Amino acid sequence: MKANLRFLVVLSLLLTAVVANAERLVLVSASYGKNVIAITDRDGDVLWSHKTAGPQQGHTGHHDVHLLPNGNILYHDSWTKLTELTLGKKVVWTYDSATMNGNKGKRVDVHAFARLKNGNTSIVESGVGRIIEVDKNGKIVHEISMKKDGRQNTRWVRFTPEGNPLVTSENPGVVTEYNRKGEIVWEYLINTRCYGAIRLKNGNTLIASGSGHSVVEVTPDKKVVWEIRDKVPGTDIGLGWMTALQELKNGNFIIGNCHAGETNPQIFEITRDKKVVWEFDEWELVGNGLAVWQILNDKQSKRLRKKLAALKK
Repeated sequence: MKANLRFLVVLSLLLTAVVANAERLVLVSASYGKNVIAITDRDGDVLWSHKTAGPQQGHTGHHDVHLLPNGNILYHDSWTKLTELTLGKKVVWTYDSATMNGNKGKRVDVHAFARLKNGNTSIVESGVGRIIEVDKNGKIVHEISMKKDGRQNTRWVRFTPEGNPLVTSENPGVVTEYNRKGEIVWEYLINTRCYGAIRLKNGNTLIASGSGHSVVEVTPDKKVVWEIRDKVPGTDIGLGWMTALQELKNGNFIIGNCHAGETNPQIFEITRDKKVVWEFDEWELVGNGLAVWQILNDKQSKRLRKKLAALKK
């Protein structure tokens, strides 16, 4: 009886894993000539796509993208303008940092943003050097001034469990954590044109080094405890411009591998013992310019599949 019970438990876990893998959807936002936002299944088959602005004055690489709880997509395809788009491709909200809240005539770039739990939107404005939180009408409800010496020219920003922004800057290559008062509470100098950083469940920080062709995990006291550099051990995967990051519930990391060339995956999942267990290699869809993406969890994927199916009716 116990043996049968153990068998059923193992079988249940295996079936759960298979279902979870089947549910995985991927939201990608690529530029550099591809100029597309797309939702694919785990094998890269496109379920939904939207063409974005191409390479023209004021337009550049896609550096952030989010699937919102309501099923809409928050993205940008210019240095300054954010757009919230429904799956039916209706624009329901925009914000342009080039002209709003005192920025007219100033140099401003937006590489990172997020819809917060309270419904407001966090926008990181490089150049003018501030992180603002705006309501649905575009009114600023909170503002943090970023420190100088290059820290005002940012790339990716993600929030810690405490709600602190974790900001990466390319020059100097530094990861800076601010509190709500705008005070620096933690900082790590990586000395590369770093792109992304996230705070892990264990309290450490995972950093995508951008031009450093590496991903490193550092403790709060700044000790490196895990890293991959130049090439994933035991594989032929070369590391290009390391960008977006995501931690899964099982402890695996999802890693963005931008500008790595046609022979390498643009995204891959790796275990803590550095085994690659999934690759996203869709050159025709995203080319060499996939900097940002979002791997959707099981619940997100199931809801999104229902919404996409409803659009076809």
